[in-house]
Amino acid sequence: MLVTGFFANHGAYAEKADSSKPTNVEANHMEYDDLKQINTFTGNVVLTRGTILMKANKMVVKQDPEGYQFVTLYATPNGPLASFRQKRDGGPNEWIDGQAERIEYDDKREILKLFSKARMRRLDGDKATDEVEGEYISYDTRAEYFTVHNTASGESKAGAGRIKAVIQPHKENGTKAN
Repeated sequence: MLVTGFFANHGAYAEKADSSKPTNVEANHMEYDDLKQINTFTGNVVLTRGTILMKANKMVVKQDPEGYQFVTLYATPNGPLASFRQKRDGGPNEWIDGQAERIEYDDKREILKLFSKARMRRLDGDKATDEVEGEYISYDTRAEYFTVHNTASGESKAGAGRIKAVIQPHKENGTKAN
């Protein structure tokens, strides 16, 4: 089964100010290949950039000649999943978060992809509002458009499992019902 865009019409988008903030990374180890423009961080990796918070066991950052970054986060084998969290514009305490075995972020297209045991949630403070789960989630952070599939290849296949979605009811004025 495929679910697309059910978070898209809620009026709040990813925090735009984050793109102009410096990226800070903490890890137990780092390797840098200047020729290939690849940074590899391992061991309790924590990335912050404005309101963005990413955590993983391993993170590989590639940079293209135009300066765009392509980030891949890897979970600890049999341990915690890789995760991200970001503040959303449009509300004082609205967030989006997600986790998966592997997370890829394309800085140029502002696309986030979650692979295997993928889960994303919209949060109002610490309270989850809408949620999706599947083996693959693609999230366009500019448009806040989601697709959720039942296989990690990004395709939905009969018999491969089910996706799950929880969509909260909305009041007449477009806000969440309590």
